[in-house]
Amino acid sequence: MKTNLKRLLLLTILIATTGCANKSKKAIKKVTEEKYITAADILGNPKYLAISYGGYRQISRDIQPTIPQLKEDMKILAAMGIKILRTYNVQLQQAPNILKAIRELKSDDPTFEMYVMLGAWIDCQNAWTDKAPNHDIESENNAAEIKRAVALAKIYPDIVKIIAVGNEAMVNWATSYFVRPNVILKWVTHLQELKKLGELPESLWITSSDDFSSWGGGDASYHTKDLEKLIKAVDYISMHTYPMHNTHYNPEFWLAPESESGLSDHEKIESAMQRALNFSKAQYDSVSNYVKSLGVNKPIHIGETGWATVSNGHYSKNGSRATDEYKSGRYHELMRDWTNKSNISCFYFEAFDEQWKDAAHKLGSENHFGLINLKGQAKYALWDMVDRGVFDGLTRDGNPITKTYNGNKEALMQEVLVPPTHAEFSVTH
Repeated sequence: MKTNLKRLLLLTILIATTGCANKSKKAIKKVTEEKYITAADILGNPKYLAISYGGYRQISRDIQPTIPQLKEDMKILAAMGIKILRTYNVQLQQAPNILKAIRELKSDDPTFEMYVMLGAWIDCQNAWTDKAPNHDIESENNAAEIKRAVALAKIYPDIVKIIAVGNEAMVNWATSYFVRPNVILKWVTHLQELKKLGELPESLWITSSDDFSSWGGGDASYHTKDLEKLIKAVDYISMHTYPMHNTHYNPEFWLAPESESGLSDHEKIESAMQRALNFSKAQYDSVSNYVKSLGVNKPIHIGETGWATVSNGHYSKNGSRATDEYKSGRYHELMRDWTNKSNISCFYFEAFDEQWKDAAHKLGSENHFGLINLKGQAKYALWDMVDRGVFDGLTRDGNPITKTYNGNKEALMQEVLVPPTHAEFSVTH
């Protein structure tokens, strides 16, 4: 009798355990199915904030971030509300490792969400060599780069939602490597054909990420038949806008007008930041107007924009006085507010400082675009997140996420300069 009772009890436990396991599997499957979304669902959706991401800690990309480091960063970005990040090439191990890290995080927690706009780097012949770049012929390396991107998109269809062919690869000031639009068109068309053949998901969006002028928003010299074809071939347009760089190269909008001479320093700075926002809006509108003039109706999103916090060059106290944490934080706030309300995705540049970008100049602006510095300190743009406990329990390379300047805004503001007047700027230029 006792033996039968024991058997009955064991059978009951087994049935209950199996039932719980099945329910757990069903729950995981349900989460997975619900989370399988497309680029069309993500882009333009303010619930899916976007960011540009590198993750390199050292002065050379020869030292790749490890999988544990990448996981740390993914958790930090997820805490910030970021759900899609942008990478730039698949020549190095960084992008494949990011995808691997995300998959492992999703395996540990099926509710974890992070998607990728996968960049494929495109060059012209002789790019980055001692030979003269030939901008009319593409690099022989491009085919392999596209092949690698395709392979990753096939392995990680749940994560890779966009492939971007080239980064600022058509703009003429990229003198070391730019190509003509026909090269980008060739590879965009190739990827679109793979979608039609069923070799890539139909929902995978293909674009190229380039300066606003390359998309027809600037000089008319860019208005070519190949660009028109490219605009019609991509699933959406990914354009870059950088008012910070233009505080030096196109400073008219930035310089303090005489009419503001009676304003306080804070008011002058705020007025300048509003002009910077309007500068980006105008560039966005210029691309939109050109696309519409072709009779094309395509989504337009911002593939890059950002504001450095340090400079010892063009944007320093001896230049346009643009770089500091306050202006950077204000620009981030203004851009997020505008793009979120307008249903424009903004891949803000960038998540973390990276010192390889200008390795020879520690204070070069390219090393200081991150929202978080190399010590794991959140810059002014994210101070409110620290206050709200967003980063509690998270670390980066062993460092908890704390505030720069020890959270002392008064100390921060001592380094914030008012933009120069026309007369002051002309003295230094």
